[in-house]
Amino acid sequence: MSETEAAPAQRHFPKITEAALDDLRKRIGVTITDTVEPWNYEATRDGIRHYAHGIGDDNPLWCDPAYAEKTAHGTILALPSFLFSTSRIVSGYVGGLAGTHAMWAGANWEWHKPVRRNDVISTTAHLKDLVEHQTRFAGRSFQQIYHVDFYNQHGDHVAECDSYCFRTDRDHAREVGTKYSEAKERGEKVYSEEELQKLYELYRNEEVRGATPRYWEDVKVGDKLPTMLKGPMTVTGFIGYAQGWGGLYIRTNKIAWAMFDKHPGLGIKNRFGIPDCPERVHWDQDFALKVGAPGAYDYGPERCSWLTHHCTNWMGDAGFLRKAKSQIRRHNPEGDVVLIDGTVTGKYEENGQHLVEITQKATTYNDETSATGVAVVQLPSRGA
Repeated sequence: MSETEAAPAQRHFPKITEAALDDLRKRIGVTITDTVEPWNYEATRDGIRHYAHGIGDDNPLWCDPAYAEKTAHGTILALPSFLFSTSRIVSGYVGGLAGTHAMWAGANWEWHKPVRRNDVISTTAHLKDLVEHQTRFAGRSFQQIYHVDFYNQHGDHVAECDSYCFRTDRDHAREVGTKYSEAKERGEKVYSEEELQKLYELYRNEEVRGATPRYWEDVKVGDKLPTMLKGPMTVTGFIGYAQGWGGLYIRTNKIAWAMFDKHPGLGIKNRFGIPDCPERVHWDQDFALKVGAPGAYDYGPERCSWLTHHCTNWMGDAGFLRKAKSQIRRHNPEGDVVLIDGTVTGKYEENGQHLVEITQKATTYNDETSATGVAVVQLPSRGA
């Protein structure tokens, strides 16, 4: 048998079955009406700030009302990725295939209007497609793609997104998957003080463009964006993101019981025999290893938000992020470092808008590709 066909030596979790796949395919195109409430219904001052701080973004346009009131916007705006907190579906709350692991792996965002302070956000969502893949991580896997539309209280269509998770066989990933063989052999990275200080220089020099306009005429194809640092990764950082984003399954006491009672395949017993959420792969090292990950790791929507943060720092207050396509390529376990680079790869006018295309790549300290992205930014024009 090939490595993708081999069976795990020991099975702890349910596997993907043809019957479950057939049932899931029946949901394609059907509007989802039964889902959990979002973390944020409204883009409040605190909700925006908590999300921004959850990704390490201190841009005053999102975080400082006194600053924002002096801009052309007249109020704080929600950073583009804030909308992750207004829909569990876009964040990876998947249906079907009970007991099968779900890894958020990418999104294609398009924003139509900015979200302003106190806007009330509503959404509609449906399963768009189910695509089979063969992967090094877990053999036969399924890309589960959802489409979500976002509206404000006036009925304006502010954004839309296709986001997807990969559904994987946890046992296969742990015992047969080869994606993290080298990482396991390499072991954990321990940083010297000199290495940390060199990394921290990127934080010390991080530029938020802010009130100084970046004009379209001044941008050239081939221009480089400043390198952005994220990390070194800690479980504290992963939890910090969950505080702003809300998580998928983080519930307590009676509310947690009600969730597991409604979805019996969701709860996975911990060492005390108590059902707990699969989301604990982000802070429970032993459980992360049990599902085949290299260790407790960051969130997928978090990494997508880092890529958009890279763009909004560069574009300034007068810019508008129109589109962002991201692909997550590997887990970032505790101890990892991510460096985000970007290059201007296109410049054009469309429907009266002055647009710039940016191609991004996020790499680890071992020069492994962590994520890729392509963004389209609208910039002000001197001639407009």
